[in-house]
Amino acid sequence: MYTLTNNKTAVGFGKRCFDLVGAIVGLALFLPIFPIIALAIVSTSKGPVFYQQTRVGKSTPEHMALFEIIKFRTMYQDAEAKSGAAWATDNDPRITPVGRFLRKTRLDELPQLFNVLKGEMSLIGPRPERPVFYTTLEREIPFFADRTYGVLPGITGLAQVNQGYDTSIEDVRSKVGYDHSYALSQGNLINWFKTDMSIVFRTIVVMVDGRGK
Repeated sequence: MYTLTNNKTAVGFGKRCFDLVGAIVGLALFLPIFPIIALAIVSTSKGPVFYQQTRVGKSTPEHMALFEIIKFRTMYQDAEAKSGAAWATDNDPRITPVGRFLRKTRLDELPQLFNVLKGEMSLIGPRPERPVFYTTLEREIPFFADRTYGVLPGITGLAQVNQGYDTSIEDVRSKVGYDHSYALSQGNLINWFKTDMSIVFRTIVVMVDGRGK
């Protein structure tokens, strides 16, 4: 128990340091293109540059933490005004042409580096879900809620590099196994570091290849 506790403490400290350094480096590299992305968004569709949405953060069985995620806007303004909350689909008409490019390259996720600096997210972890979907997902998918117990959600993660954006409950169902596998890597400092570095590399490949959805 002593060893396990110390391993978790070491991983937690290492992961936070990794997040802070990674977020600062990421912002230093990508902030210069923020104005270009912003101009592309506002010149092709009406609405704000950034999109904020409530998501489920690090939670426990007794408490569900919520935070406001920030992304570059990829959909037309008020896209869910008529349909209500819904997952994006392939060739979704709600997504703007610029938004489609941002999603494919995952550039829409870059503003979440500020969420990482605030301690609301990690660079790597399970994808944060919307509270509006949570009751259905908990009912339909065994151990769904467990995937975020004591773990910060991530900009990217093992599930995200193996699959694209969620388009249905089946997509979420298949991701849960990846999330639980990632959680197992948190028990050992070396395993955690190897896993995170592998996910970082694979995320870069996804961005360069434009394989995001």
